[in-house]
Amino acid sequence: MAEAVYILCALTSLACAVLLLRAWKRTQSRLLLWSGLCFAGLALNNVLLFVDLVLLPTAVDLYVPRLITGLASAVVLLYGLIWDAS
Repeated sequence: MAEAVYILCALTSLACAVLLLRAWKRTQSRLLLWSGLCFAGLALNNVLLFVDLVLLPTAVDLYVPRLITGLASAVVLLYGLIWDAS
């Protein structure tokens, strides 16, 4: 059951990223760009989670790359929020 949740979370994040980036392409609103990039990073984070816990449970530890992608996604969104606010 956990595997299905990991895949659904990755697909949902990817769908959000695609929709946000398509809206950004139409409107050129920078906040949509930063949000789309954040969700693309979160989708990558969820894919890494699935690979780490399901496909390679004991062979390779992807804990640090997962933390880095999650942090990078949050930083991208935070940067976009601060930059667009000024």
